[in-house]
Amino acid sequence: MIGVKVVTRMTVIIKVNPINPEREKIKIAAEAILKGGIVVFPTETVYGLGADALNPEAVRKVFIAKNRPMDNPIIVHIAKKSQLFELAKKVPKWVERAIDILWPGPVTFVLEKKKIVPDEVTAGLPTVAIRMPAHPVALALIEESKPIAAPSANLSGKPSPTTAKHVIEDMYGRVDVIIDAGDTFFGVESTVIDATEDPPVILRPGPMTVEELQKITGKEFKIHPAALAKGSVKVAKSPGMKYRHYAPNAKLILIEGAYEEMLRKIKEVFLRLKREGKKVALLLTEESKEFLGVREDVINLGTRKNLYSVAKNLFKSLRLLDKLGYEAGIVESFELKGIGLAIMNRLRKAASEIIYA
Repeated sequence: MIGVKVVTRMTVIIKVNPINPEREKIKIAAEAILKGGIVVFPTETVYGLGADALNPEAVRKVFIAKNRPMDNPIIVHIAKKSQLFELAKKVPKWVERAIDILWPGPVTFVLEKKKIVPDEVTAGLPTVAIRMPAHPVALALIEESKPIAAPSANLSGKPSPTTAKHVIEDMYGRVDVIIDAGDTFFGVESTVIDATEDPPVILRPGPMTVEELQKITGKEFKIHPAALAKGSVKVAKSPGMKYRHYAPNAKLILIEGAYEEMLRKIKEVFLRLKREGKKVALLLTEESKEFLGVREDVINLGTRKNLYSVAKNLFKSLRLLDKLGYEAGIVESFELKGIGLAIMNRLRKAASEIIYA
């Protein structure tokens, strides 16, 4: 969509209670959806940029506002189980059982689509990605309108928005309504599962981990190379598979390796860049900051004792790198298990350079 002119809009900002959203306020945003407009709303993962999923013209507006390539499919958000069967042609029995446990929640299923779902949503593919968000505001908005097709509400390729402030920076004047409900809960996008395959395939890791999914469903899951941010794909069945994502304007250098060796390499690269006169920051957990004994030019990622804190802070930290005017950032890595897999997927996608210690 590069080069497409964005129509400047008079954006309305509506501040709502994130736990008990005021229905009269939600109806204002829902009316915009029903009229073919585009609305930014919070989910439990990140803020989404939504349109009526069954209105092709409205969905195209989402791509234009984000400057998003049209071959990158969008997730459809629903508010009740019956909507799943309106959109999906075939729902495996194990998925039916799983959603009773996992929904509402940060898990997306890729399923065969019905003709009612426009090609604009699915990038022309015969499958559609569907989830039920676990955020009172998102559910209320869908209930008052229709199923909503929504990618993250950031400019394409940039860090996803986890606060209303991020959304306003990226989307003010590009959308009809922004619903401000404060910070999101998880900070990284949903786990995406291709349920058309047997065994099912993790296309994008997220807050619901592979280990948890296997325990809940009793299924074994394959992990797609794209979930590890390795290799490339010609056809993306899920957002986050094909293009570089989440990248700050600053050069992001990811250091991978065993913990202590990784930290020694971080210090080495940091000192080299400083000698070269670069304005560079370290993106570190509390433990790594203490290990290295650094006090300045540090952006706090959270704690390794609770990697969900790192996930929640991740995109905020990448945005802060630019806001503070750094030319480069050096970030530590994490084990490819649990929520660490989702964190590493985002970091590898965002990195300008990966150095192995």
